[in-house]
Amino acid sequence: MDDTHAIALSAQANVGPSGFGSRLQAMPMKSKLSFGIGTLALAGVVFAMTMWSSQGDYKVLYANLADKDGGAVIAQLAQMNVPYRMADGGAAILVPAAQVHDLRLKMATAGLPKGTVSGYELMDSARFGQTQFQERLTFQRGLEGELTRSIGSLAAVRAARVHLALPNQNGFFREQQKPSASVLLTLHAGRTLDRAQVAGIVHLVASSVPEMNPKAVSVLDQSGALLTGGETSAAAGLDAQQLNYVNQIESGYTKRILDLLEPIVGHDNLRASVTADIDFSQTEATSEEFKPNQGADASVSIRSQQTTDQASAGGGALPSGVPGAASNQPPVAATAPLAGASQPLQGAPSAGGTTATGGRREAVTNYEVDKTVRVTKNASGNVKRLNAAVVVNHRSVTDAKGKQSQTPLTADEIEKLTSLVRESIGFNKERGDSVKVINAPFKIDAVPLVETPFWKSPELIDLVRAAAIPAGLAVIALLVFFGLLRPALKSAIAARPPAALPRPGSRIDAVVDDEPGFSSVPALPPPAYLRQLESAKALAKDNPAAVAGIVRGWVAGEAA
Repeated sequence: MDDTHAIALSAQANVGPSGFGSRLQAMPMKSKLSFGIGTLALAGVVFAMTMWSSQGDYKVLYANLADKDGGAVIAQLAQMNVPYRMADGGAAILVPAAQVHDLRLKMATAGLPKGTVSGYELMDSARFGQTQFQERLTFQRGLEGELTRSIGSLAAVRAARVHLALPNQNGFFREQQKPSASVLLTLHAGRTLDRAQVAGIVHLVASSVPEMNPKAVSVLDQSGALLTGGETSAAAGLDAQQLNYVNQIESGYTKRILDLLEPIVGHDNLRASVTADIDFSQTEATSEEFKPNQGADASVSIRSQQTTDQASAGGGALPSGVPGAASNQPPVAATAPLAGASQPLQGAPSAGGTTATGGRREAVTNYEVDKTVRVTKNASGNVKRLNAAVVVNHRSVTDAKGKQSQTPLTADEIEKLTSLVRESIGFNKERGDSVKVINAPFKIDAVPLVETPFWKSPELIDLVRAAAIPAGLAVIALLVFFGLLRPALKSAIAARPPAALPRPGSRIDAVVDDEPGFSSVPALPPPAYLRQLESAKALAKDNPAAVAGIVRGWVAGEAA
């Protein structure tokens, strides 16, 4: 019974208030180590989440860089401690969106990206003592680089290379060679250059080099096709400009048909195609017409006239003419069939059949002749023939029950549609145009509807990718808290620092007269301990002298 009273009194003496610091000091070393590691891990997780949220999304810093420039930019970013990513198979460099403009200015200050094409800036790094050949070569490289930049700025050109052949000039003018150039173009996918654009590139190069003839510039595309030399390409077939013109003509007629018939048959119930035969040949005819003096009413003007008179000395008049009645009549003055020639000739037979004198007279008269020169040149690009083919779907009919069915068009309706097509394209029977309109049911292939699972939807995948990092950090934080911090906190709350023993007899009255206070005890003692404590209290009430003797002997024994 004495031991029971001692245990009860010792338990009552140990109950007292304590702080979190003293409880933390009373923890075991293993709990202290877990608490420290958990606190550091949780702080690291919070710091990582803060850094990830501050970076935000990434945007393109540079795209389509050469390998040399891309490596230099990445090395500069690593030196500046800037995070970066690669996209599109290394074709683009991504950096945090908030630092894009700042990094571009810093890269420009560092001279990056340098670019694979150098222009006149090559002249800035001229070395002292370089030869004339090196100076000429540097100038030629700079001129080629400037032309490459200018040509590469065109919308359809993805890359360009320019080769210049600049011969050495000597003092003999007849032996001087003219410069020439070659241009290699790499066009964007699906883009072409028309004749005017190619001519612009040729004149750009020819105008940039002194004394260069535009005919000495050759332009090629990435497939090796020669884009210059229109005479040779036109003989082989249609060039790009002519093909474009044919496509425009055909698409224009097709659009007319669709715009005219779609309101009648519906948007998806019509297919039309027009084939145009275009004549690009040019013919030139020259004709000359002469209109001489024909008929009595023809107006003729004298261009020149020459008269020669020759007289000879002689005697009297000699008889002449045919004997008879005709010679006895006075002669009639002779007239010419042309204007200006009706003059009597000297020396004609006179009355009586004798000549007046013995001279000769010659007259030469030149008249103006009408001449008409007519030159006829036909225009190129005339339409020789048009062929139009139109397919119209069957009419959709809905019955009273809501079921749809397909019914063909009548012959009268097809004829009306044919007449509309003829009028829309300007049908000309004399040049051999043909129009064919048929009615046939359209076959619509059923597209199988593939339902994508919810967990494969792009929206969910993007959401998971965006939330993967914060979710992972949150899971790590929970594991650290429940695996390290929570057990350490429980141990700190349950730990009690050792209390000082009370003075002898200082709490006898509390044990005898008062109920003990358990407010500072975190948990109730077990039932067996309670029964022992109640027994000690009952003994103190029933026999206080015995309890006082026990305590007195206890104190005396400790003092000894």
